[in-house]
Amino acid sequence: MTRQTSNGKGQGAKIIHLEGRLGSVAPRPAANGSRVIAITSGKGGVGKTNIVANLGFSLVRYGKKVMILDADLGLGNLDVLLGLSPPFNLGHVITGEKPLAEIIVEGPGGLMILPAASGLYELTRLNVQQQYCIFSQLEAMARNVDVLLIDTAAGISANVLSFNATAHEILVVVTPEPTAITDAYALMKVLSMRYAENRFKLLVNQANDADEALEVYEQLNLVAERFLTISIDYVGHVLLDRNVGRCVRRQRILADVSPESEAARCIATVARRLIHTPPPGPGKGKLFSQTLLQAKNDMVPGTPG
Repeated sequence: MTRQTSNGKGQGAKIIHLEGRLGSVAPRPAANGSRVIAITSGKGGVGKTNIVANLGFSLVRYGKKVMILDADLGLGNLDVLLGLSPPFNLGHVITGEKPLAEIIVEGPGGLMILPAASGLYELTRLNVQQQYCIFSQLEAMARNVDVLLIDTAAGISANVLSFNATAHEILVVVTPEPTAITDAYALMKVLSMRYAENRFKLLVNQANDADEALEVYEQLNLVAERFLTISIDYVGHVLLDRNVGRCVRRQRILADVSPESEAARCIATVARRLIHTPPPGPGKGKLFSQTLLQAKNDMVPGTPG
């Protein structure tokens, strides 16, 4: 490992050089296989990336080997949130300058981070070859961790839908705001209609109390049961907490700095629930193979779908 220059606050990024030897450097493969969880939202500004970072950190605290992919490819900011300054990112993978294994940086608590680029418009819509480039490498790397968290962009862009469709589980983050609720429903509707996704997890962030959060879940679940053939599993809520904003400004993880804060305790509860919830059955455990097969077929003219 080599220490890189920091963002001026003494917090650098360790590059984990794997060079084709992922198994010898990364954690051993999980005994029961990896879980790939896409964490997504219909609307921006709901605190999704902060949830991803804290949830990943909490899962590590519970003994899990965790990797986070920042899949907001054109406007990635997970590294900024964590106070890291990675020299390479997914942009270098897309251009062929670096393999995916060589852009991993070490985050707080031993988190493994795959950083995205910021301000690169061309990455906001990956073509088939670019999807294959990322997914084929990610498939192998995911086998070496217990949990791979995919922090998608917000909305219903092609990139967002693709990353959600590859995951074993989809966790939708929403806030009590009407626009966030409406957009969360729209995202689940599109994934249901276009990708036949029929099961989602829901986390209500920035709730004033548990009752308000439960009301949001019941509202979404009622509409989904009426108009869509999907099920929504409620994994919990995260309370509105001033400590969250303070940690964001300090580029620190709340679960590390203030583990006894209300929001941190909520996130720890969600982490425990995920650990104790059995992963989806074989039908949903496609990882990236289905996407890879489709990408391969699309790359070769005349190949049957």
